[in-house]
Amino acid sequence: MPAEVDQLPKVGTKAPAISVKDGAGKTVKLSDFNGKPVVLYFYPKDDTPGCTVEAKEFQASMKTFEKAGAVVIGVSPDSQKSHCKFAEKFGLTFTLLCDEDHAVAEKYGLWVEKSMYGKKYMGVQRATFLIDGDGKIAKVWPKVKPEGHAAEVLAAIKEVL
Repeated sequence: MPAEVDQLPKVGTKAPAISVKDGAGKTVKLSDFNGKPVVLYFYPKDDTPGCTVEAKEFQASMKTFEKAGAVVIGVSPDSQKSHCKFAEKFGLTFTLLCDEDHAVAEKYGLWVEKSMYGKKYMGVQRATFLIDGDGKIAKVWPKVKPEGHAAEVLAAIKEVL
């Protein structure tokens, strides 16, 4: 069952702090990007169809995100090894965070019960947060369709920041 929208951080509130390793093993904190807009997008699993579409679209728009001064960060419960393979396979240059214990997903209200073929399990709900340079949530996409999402986020950066 998808996370209830009221469980997610709200627009105008401080984004929950994070400190987690990226695919290269470097600890990344949200506060490292103070002064810059951050696109924090959560996805279920590296190298799966929807997640690949979404990542490739973000990568294809990286120059435009950079021109806007924005940082793109993907978050999934995958390991460093998995993130490295995923990034290498698709030429991803943005940061991928390893949320193996799903602590970050939980902070953002995105570790939820899901169902596939009648089997229930816990997993990450695909969602995106646009965080402004002051560390506040500027926009939330609680249920993301991978196709065209990067363009939606770019439009929002121009509109709200």
